[in-house]
Amino acid sequence: MYPVFALVLGLVLAGLPLEAVAQEPVDLQLVLSVDASGSVDEDEYRLQLGGIAAGFRDAEVQRAISDGTLGRIAVSLVVWADALRPKAETVWFEIASPQDAEVFARTVEAMPRTVVGATGIGAGLAWSIRKLERNGYVSDRAVVDVSGDGRETTPRDYTVLIDQATAMAAARNIVVNGLAILSDEKDLDRWYEENVRVGPGSFVMVAVDFGAFAKAMRLKLIREIQPLENFALRSRPAGIGP
Repeated sequence: MYPVFALVLGLVLAGLPLEAVAQEPVDLQLVLSVDASGSVDEDEYRLQLGGIAAGFRDAEVQRAISDGTLGRIAVSLVVWADALRPKAETVWFEIASPQDAEVFARTVEAMPRTVVGATGIGAGLAWSIRKLERNGYVSDRAVVDVSGDGRETTPRDYTVLIDQATAMAAARNIVVNGLAILSDEKDLDRWYEENVRVGPGSFVMVAVDFGAFAKAMRLKLIREIQPLENFALRSRPAGIGP
C-alpha cells in the first residue's frame, strides 16, 4: 500500500479530517484578483496581465521570494467581473525559482478573457478567499491582491457584497491589499482604502492609468512578498500615484 494512501485511509478510519494530511509549507499564499469588467477594454486587460507577468520576471521580485524563510510562495490568478457570472482562474503555482516564475508569467499572459459585465468586487474577493481554503498549502501569511478601475456596481440580484467579502477575509486572518487604477475615478484609491483594504499591514497602491500598472504591480509584489519587518517603505515614484 502506498504510504500517502495508507495515511489518508488511516485518517478516514480514525474520523480525522483530510486536512490533517501534511500540507506544503510556503512563505506566502497570494491570490491576484483582477478586474475584467466592462470598463476595462481588451488592451487594458492585457496591460494588467502583462504587468503581473513582468512583475514575476523581475529580479527584485524573485529575490524577495528567495529571501523568504522557505524561499517559496504559492500564487494563483482570479479574473472577475459581473458578480453573477463565473470567474476565470489559474491553478495554484509554487514559485521557488526564476524558472517557476517564468512558467506562471507565461500562463498569466496567455489567459483568455472569458468574463465581462459589471464590477462585482465583493464576489471576486469572496471567490479569491475560497481559493485559499484547502488548497494544499500552509503559510503564516495569506494575501488577496485586488486590482481594478472602479467601485463595486450595485448588484441586480443577490450576491456577495464587498463588506461581506472583507468580513470573510478578516474572520480568516487573510490580508486584502488594493491596487486602484485611476483612469476613470481619480479618487478610487480612497474608496479602496475605506472598502477593500483589510488586515494588519494591509495597504493600497495606485496606478495613475493602465500604462502605469506594471510599475505599480512590481512594487506591490515586492511589498507583499517581503515580511513587513524587512520592507523599507519608500516614497511613491513618479507615475505610480499622486
